[in-house]
Amino acid sequence: TTTVNLMLKEFNQELRTQLLNMQSENLNVLEELITNGELKTDDYHPKIEAIHLKNTADIRAIIEQHGWPGMSLVGKDGAQAAWMLVLHAVQDLNFMSKCLNLMRRAVLQGEAERWCLAYLEDRVLLLTGKQQKYGTQFLVNAEGKTYPLNLREPEKVNWRRRQVGLEPIGAVNQQLQWIQNFIFDNRLR
Repeated sequence: TTTVNLMLKEFNQELRTQLLNMQSENLNVLEELITNGELKTDDYHPKIEAIHLKNTADIRAIIEQHGWPGMSLVGKDGAQAAWMLVLHAVQDLNFMSKCLNLMRRAVLQGEAERWCLAYLEDRVLLLTGKQQKYGTQFLVNAEGKTYPLNLREPEKVNWRRRQVGLEPIGAVNQQLQWIQNFIFDNRLR
C-alpha cells in the first residue's frame, strides 16, 4: 500500500509530461471516434477499451512508485490528468476504490480538486451498485436524451455539487445533451 505525505513531494516535470501525454492520447482516440462517427453511446468501443487498459496499467505503476500524483508533484493539470486516467480505469474497480481513498487524502492535503473527487466517488458508487451523490455520471436513453444515473436525494444534488465546486446539474445536462446530439449527428449509419 502507498501512504505518503503528498505535501513533501518535489515537482516532477517528467511525470507531469507523461500524465498529460497519456490523457491527450485518451482524448485523441475519443475525438477521432466522434469525428469519424464510430462512437456508439451504448458500446464500449474497442479502441477506447484498449487505451483505457493501457493507461490503467501505466497509472497503476505511477501510483505504486509515487503515490497519488498531487498538484505539488505534477502541477494542477498533471493531477487532473491522473484523476481522468483513474476515472477511466473501469475494468479494475479495486484499483479505482484504492485511488478513491488516496484521492480523499490528497483533497484534505490540498493536492487534488474536490470536484475531481466527486466524479470518482460517483463512478465508484455506481460501479458498486449504489446511488451517486453528485450527479456526475450520465447516460443516454432510447430517445437520445441524457440523464443522470441513479441519483441519491435528487432534491439535494445541486447543494452537494455547489459544495465541491460543480455547476448545477441542469446546466451540465444541457451541455451533455449538446455533445450527445453532435455524436448522434456524426454517427455512421
